[in-house]
Amino acid sequence: MIEDLFIKIISREIPATILYEDEELIAFEDIAPHAPCHFLVVPKKQIKTINEINENEAYLIGLMIFRAKEIVSKKGYANSGYRLVMNCNEDAGQTVGHIHLHVLAGRKLSWPPG
Repeated sequence: MIEDLFIKIISREIPATILYEDEELIAFEDIAPHAPCHFLVVPKKQIKTINEINENEAYLIGLMIFRAKEIVSKKGYANSGYRLVMNCNEDAGQTVGHIHLHVLAGRKLSWPPG
């Protein structure tokens, strides 16, 4: 697992196409998109996996979903549909050691995923 690429994006050490940013969250386009619309919503606080979220940080998940809904709506995909995905650890597909929410839209998404 990559240790923390997202901290480098947050600190602007690595460029990204930023869609949203506030004190707690940042959202940016995925560099290897799996759909015409594919972006990530990431808390600025470093939490390695979902397993490490404590009760005081749980609100971040709701905030991430709320911001994702706003962004996907502005991009024009809310009515046609979108998928929200959070992976936990390597066997589930988490490749960066920092929790993040994938938002995918813009095409018919199959279920279950590959």
